[in-house]
This record gives sequence, structure tokens and C-alpha cells, in this order.
Amino acid sequence: MKSTIKNILLLLVVTVFVISCHKDLDLSPIDPDSFTEEDVFDNANEAKGALAKLYASLALTGQQGPAGQPDIADIDEGFSQYSRMLFNLNELTTDHAVVGWGDAGLPDLHGMYWAAGNDFTDAMYYRLAQVVSFSNSFIENAQQLNEDPEVQSFIAEARFIRAFAYYNLMDLYANVPLVTAVTTELPTQSNRVEIFDFVETELLAIQDQLKSSGANEYGRVDKVAAWALLSKLYLNAEVWTGNQKYTECVTFSNNVMNSSYSINTIDANGNGTAYDELFLADNNTNGAQSEFIFALNFDGMFSQTYGGTTFLIHAAIGGSMNPTDFGVNGGWGGLRTTKNLVNQFAVDLEALNEALGTQSDWGLVGSATVNGWDGPDMEMYETASNQYALYADLVTGEIKFRFNEDWGQNYGDNDTDGTLDDSGTNIPVSAGTYYITMDLDNLTYTITPFSSDKRGMFHSDGQNIEIEDISQFSDGYAITKFRNVDSNGNAGSDAAGDFADTDLPLIRLAEIYLNYAEAVARGGAGGDLGTAATKINELRERGYGNTGGNINSSALNLDFILDERSKELYWEGQRRTDLVRYDYFTTDSYLWPFKGNEAVGIPVVATKNIFPLPTNVLTINPNLTQNDGY
Repeated sequence: MKSTIKNILLLLVVTVFVISCHKDLDLSPIDPDSFTEEDVFDNANEAKGALAKLYASLALTGQQGPAGQPDIADIDEGFSQYSRMLFNLNELTTDHAVVGWGDAGLPDLHGMYWAAGNDFTDAMYYRLAQVVSFSNSFIENAQQLNEDPEVQSFIAEARFIRAFAYYNLMDLYANVPLVTAVTTELPTQSNRVEIFDFVETELLAIQDQLKSSGANEYGRVDKVAAWALLSKLYLNAEVWTGNQKYTECVTFSNNVMNSSYSINTIDANGNGTAYDELFLADNNTNGAQSEFIFALNFDGMFSQTYGGTTFLIHAAIGGSMNPTDFGVNGGWGGLRTTKNLVNQFAVDLEALNEALGTQSDWGLVGSATVNGWDGPDMEMYETASNQYALYADLVTGEIKFRFNEDWGQNYGDNDTDGTLDDSGTNIPVSAGTYYITMDLDNLTYTITPFSSDKRGMFHSDGQNIEIEDISQFSDGYAITKFRNVDSNGNAGSDAAGDFADTDLPLIRLAEIYLNYAEAVARGGAGGDLGTAATKINELRERGYGNTGGNINSSALNLDFILDERSKELYWEGQRRTDLVRYDYFTTDSYLWPFKGNEAVGIPVVATKNIFPLPTNVLTINPNLTQNDGY
């Protein structure tokens, strides 16, 4: 038997071996029975420890912290973590992200020219296969304790995690083997319809076996998680099966929206929005946890990995960014975004300025302005007698206030203290959008960073919005969404600053609001556009910090909802799935920088809507056929 399986690379091919048959294999997950031996299931408390391994299989990568005894061999252990690979496959392949690193197979993802044998598409398959294997083993072994009601809920959680893994496999790879029991038989290939039916049936079966809404420990799933995953499943049913299930999406989205979960509205750090609290180091306690339906838990001391939010934080820091502001000890200078995401948050400054009042003769001049020191000046608007204001896009440089484009009357600031000085020193500013005021009665001024929708969190100082060279960190705005600091500005628990405490939501209530709105817009029965608008306004009010961005139901067309998904969920592992559902991922209907490996963006072949099965798996199992185009 050893000679038969020693080269088997995937536990979906031969799902689980007895320990005596296990060998270390190229790019193979470890034997799940190494943690599910019979003595682990002596009682419910011991079984709970084994259940923790299932959750950990999505968050961690090995047996000794961030590096050592990896679950998957022959790929950098940090690369192999589930949510890091989800980012690579579902965000890096889209308009949401580019990465400057040249690791083999990584540039292929954003360039959309990956092939069979890509390290990252292979490793994600192995990771999800391992989750399935662990789950199958747990479910089988835990059955001996099934009379214990607590263990029954454990088994339901394991079935949820297995269904979640298959949801991902179906989305990313389409036609995978369906293995639900410990076996040494080579499985046959299933198709998306069969996988869809399995995931649907499992979730419907376990919804009442899982604990009630909010009754489980933080980080563990309850019945609302089953409803939420069904909402996601039904939203994509037409793509995956050819049959619309938008009415079912409305139904289960409603179930979630009527549960005990709620949108976080606690602005714990007082910055004008409660959105950023979702991505801080204390998001398990600062109010954000009320929104998290299924999240990966991270702790900088006790669950260390180079994936997860540690990756999202470190990899996005470079250039002039100060790592201390993010609670870490340094940046990896890799991840940025394209102008398409930045422009989602663009505002009409001209309209805002016209609403301020009458254009005046006072204006801004300087190297930070559009026309430099030679002018013409950026004219301000009179909001009241001797009161002036302007919304302005500035570059890094200096400004002064000048009357009628004449140096005979100008103001600077000798001490940079907010006080105007006649013919004073130039005022330094960094690149960004600002709301600038000038009070001639009190000879004061303000320069306040302005963002109408505060969900758009970018670092632009020293960065170019246009990307000419992906390998240069300065090309493309950096993302500042994830931080390893708490709501009071304190760094996470790892004093060395290596690993993050920030938990990562995989499903949160805001997504379900958007699922509901899209399903209604696509014709799902039982929904209401007015309710959808109300739910989306909850998200926009949180993002804006006020009602200035509120919309009515007439605005809820499909493209508006897709844009709203982008603004709410960017870098959370959703984007590719959304673009595929809209038929925008591979077509010329929507382009972004370096789509198809061209600076202006070009369409690619439709076969890129799914990823290839690992070549080695096909070599081992003659029952499997490669996806079209690979």
C-alpha cells in the first residue's frame, strides 16, 4: 500500500489514510488522522479540541506556528495560508490589487496568464482538499459520541466547514471530486451542479443542528452562518448551475438580516466612521464582532502565521508609510491597488465647491496646486463675510493664500500653527484631497483631509495613481484598510510587531445586505427595493459618517450594487467571484490596468473564469479531466 500511495499529492484523491500509510509527499497535506486518533474522541471536551483543528486549518499553516512542520510541503508556508491564497486568487486577479513581488507564478495572477501547475492555484486546491479531509475524518470519528447534544453541534460545525471548503472549490475550480467519507478509493470527478446540490443539501440539513443565532463562542459558526452561506450560494447559482435561485437568496438573506447580528455603528476611535473598526486589532471586542458571521481568529502571540491579516497589513506597507502607524515593525512593499478602485471613491469636487457659495478672488497658489507657483490660482468660494473655503486635490508641495493672483496681498504661516501671517512662510502639504478654509476675521485657516466615503482608505503620498511598472511600490495607491492597532491606537499583543491580532471576516452582515439588494434587483421574489435601499444606506451612512451619501431605490441598478460591493468589501476575498457573476471578469465589458497583462487592460479567454486542477492530481487519478483551456 505504501508503494501505491507514496506519490499521491492530494487528499481529495485518496481522502484519508491510516497513519501507517502516510508519507511526506510533494505539495501534500499532512495526514488528518495525526490529530484524530481514537483517544482524541474519548469525550466531548476532547472532541472539541479536534474541532478546533478544523477551524485552524483555514487560519494557520502548520504545527509549529508561522514556520515549521507545514501542512502543505514545497510551497512557502506563509504563502499557503487559506485567506492569503484567497486574496491571491480572488483579489489579485482583479482591479482591486497588484503585487510587486516576482515569485514564480505570482505575477501570472494579476496578468491573468496563469497556467496549470501554477504554485498558487495548486496550493489553494491542496489547502481546501485538506480542510475536506480533516472534516471527513472528524465527522466519522465524532459519530461515536453522537448521543451527546454538544457533539451533535460539533459535527454540524464540521459539516459547515466542509461545505464552506466545497463552496470555494466549486467557485474556484468547478469540477472537483466529491468525497464525504474516509476512503482509499480514487474518486470520480463531480461537476458544479453536483457540488452545488451537496453544499445546499448539507447547509439545509445542519441549520437546525447548529446553535441558535449568537449562541456559540466567538469565532465558531451558528445557524446564521448556514443561512449566510446559502445566501452566497444562491446568489451565484445561475453561474454555477445555469438555474436562477435569486428568490432563495432573498429568503435566506432575510433570515440573516432578521437574526441577532447587526451592523457595527460604534465609532470607537472617534474618526467619524465605524467602518474602520471592522479591521482593527480589537475587532473581536470593539463592536465589529456583532457583524461577523464567520471570521478567522488571529492572535499575534498564540496563532501566528505569515498569512491572514499579518500578510494584509505588512504586505501593503512601503514607500513613505510608517509601519508604527499600523502596529507592525516593517513593511513588505508589495500590495497596492489600481486606479479603478480608487476612482470608485472619487467625488465631484466641482459640484461640492459650487455648493459652498460664490466664487471669490481669494485663491490657493503654490507647488502643491494644479498650476504651480505661476498660477492661475485655485479660486476659493465665499461661504460668509470674510469666510472662504475650497475642496481641492493637491500634490505634495507648498501653498499660500493669494488675493486676485497678485503677490501684493498674500498669506502664509510662519509657525505652521494654523495662524495666517501676512506674506508669511509657505505652507507644506502632502498629496491628497482636502477641505481648506480661510477666516480673515480671525486670520486662521484649516487644511483637513477630505473623503466623502471614508471606506476608501488609501495612502497616496509618494504614490502614483497610474501604474507603469508593477514591480515599483510607488506605482499604485497603497491600501490602509487593515491595521494591527486597537481602537485606542495601541499596537497588538506581539511586542516585536511581527504578527497581527486583527481577525478577518469571511462572511459579515454587510455582505448579506448587498446579496439581498442584488437578488432583488435580479428579480428575486419576496424582496423589496425599498428595503434594499434602506440596508445599503445603513452601510453608506457608516461609510460617510452622515446621511450625505444616502440613495433612494431608483438608484439600485446592478452596476450600482456591484460598485457598492467593491467599496464595502474590497480586499476581503470577494471581487473575482462578483466580476464572474456579472460577466465582467474576462470580457471587454470591464477593463482595468494590466488586465490580460496589458497596461490599458484587455479581455482574456473565458476559460480563465475558473482555475486549473493541479497537474499532479490528474497524473495520479485517471478519473479526473482538466478544466477546459488548460
